Amino acid sequence: MSHAVTTRPLNSARLPRWTPWLVVAGSAAAAAGIGLAAGLDSRIQWGLIAAALFVLVTYALSAKVEGPRHAKDRIATSLVWVCLLIAVIPLASLIYETVARGVKVLDGYFLSHSMGLIADSEAGGGIYHALLGTLQQVALATLIAVPIGLLTAVYLVEYGRGRLAKTVTFFVDVMTGIPSIVAGLFVLSFWILILDFGPSGFAGAMALAILMMPIVVRSTEEMLKLVPNELREASLALGVPKWRTILKVVLPTSIGGITTGVMLAVARIAGETAPVLLLVWGNPLINTNPFDGAQASLPLYIYQQYANSAGSPAAYDRAWAASLVLIAFIMILNLAARGIARWKAPKQGR
Repeated sequence: MSHAVTTRPLNSARLPRWTPWLVVAGSAAAAAGIGLAAGLDSRIQWGLIAAALFVLVTYALSAKVEGPRHAKDRIATSLVWVCLLIAVIPLASLIYETVARGVKVLDGYFLSHSMGLIADSEAGGGIYHALLGTLQQVALATLIAVPIGLLTAVYLVEYGRGRLAKTVTFFVDVMTGIPSIVAGLFVLSFWILILDFGPSGFAGAMALAILMMPIVVRSTEEMLKLVPNELREASLALGVPKWRTILKVVLPTSIGGITTGVMLAVARIAGETAPVLLLVWGNPLINTNPFDGAQASLPLYIYQQYANSAGSPAAYDRAWAASLVLIAFIMILNLAARGIARWKAPKQGR
């Protein structure tokens, strides 16, 4: 006659599922009490106290009921949630504040008119000239940076060997950390002071391209490295030249990741202000020619509305509305990058 042997864990006790919510409520109440008693006016300080209490109380309860091993797991989970909230709350607050203030003047008139002869301290006007300038400057920077960055990444991954490849990699790493103002000063000294060209959208686009190129190189390089070598070897074994293998096999396989990297690089330069301030100068009128004369851009428009407004509420409203448009523009680029990456991703066999 056999008897089934059952094993039970050393400590099978578990906290109820509602325990974290109770701890959250208790920590928030305790933090409010501590804040009021200590005379802390900042709600941020209250939140930090509540987060610390939540982690400590969760660990103490879990160690008491479930044991030290489960307590360590719970404290790690609690820290992850606390860090997530610390990262998300400022972002959500920024988006809420921008939307709440930006929608006051954001309408068809605002998007289709320029400042013209309207002073920064007066009501009215729009961002059409700045929106047009941003689109042209970002497009020109993309046309300059993407081919150079893509070919550089192909060289580093497919051909680069020896000292030259190491030197190129070193300079790409250095360029990744270059402040935007340095890129603007370089183009200013070369294009405007030495070659004696005036300010223009193209000058700003060249500085933006300098900032964009290392991002394109790095993202493309990583995507090309993810392509399995078996695909290259199979193509070369069939007698296909290496350049054609790169063009027909390697690049199509990684096109989704490359496109995502390019879109992220575009989003990175779309909000730059310092190079535009030095090289484009700003223009309240509509200038559709980026190669001749000063031009506007959204980041510069936002700065000018805030700096030159003399405390005008109308200028502040225009600055918030332009910020909302810029955030929406960058969000659209990121969504487009995700869509293209999914569309170009290899399809799973059925």
